[in-house]
Amino acid sequence: MSAVRVLRHLFATGWALRRVFDDATLEEVEREIAESERRHGGEICFAVEANLSAADLLQGLTPRERALQVFAELSVWDTEANNGVLIYVLWADRDVEIVADRAFNGRVADQQWARACACMEEAFRRGDARRAAVEGVRAVADLVTQHFPTPDSNELPDRPVVL
Repeated sequence: MSAVRVLRHLFATGWALRRVFDDATLEEVEREIAESERRHGGEICFAVEANLSAADLLQGLTPRERALQVFAELSVWDTEANNGVLIYVLWADRDVEIVADRAFNGRVADQQWARACACMEEAFRRGDARRAAVEGVRAVADLVTQHFPTPDSNELPDRPVVL
């Protein structure tokens, strides 16, 4: 665990996160998810978290491990077709993780998800959180549409979750 990472997490407060992911940004992401889900049968969930707890940092919890926890906590795995996708942003690390349910196994390569994450992370580094989030949802929606092109019922909330 690096001291720099600890400091980033200490100073990445919920208040600072809400300045970046304000209501207008969350509403735009919500609209993008809702619009995309009218074109495909998958379920996209967007979650953003300011930082990890001190205990999580001491244990060396990685952004990927936290994303897996959030995937379970938000029940993204609990869709009828097992086609839920979580876009998880750990703001302190400017890290994006995508966790896809088992229906995507063998359909979408890890590199494809990684490209979507990398595009978002680059936009975050440039300071454009709104664009990063919306373009990330679009990139994920494009992958979902390839494999689940028929719209179905909306099983998960479209509103981004701020943890």
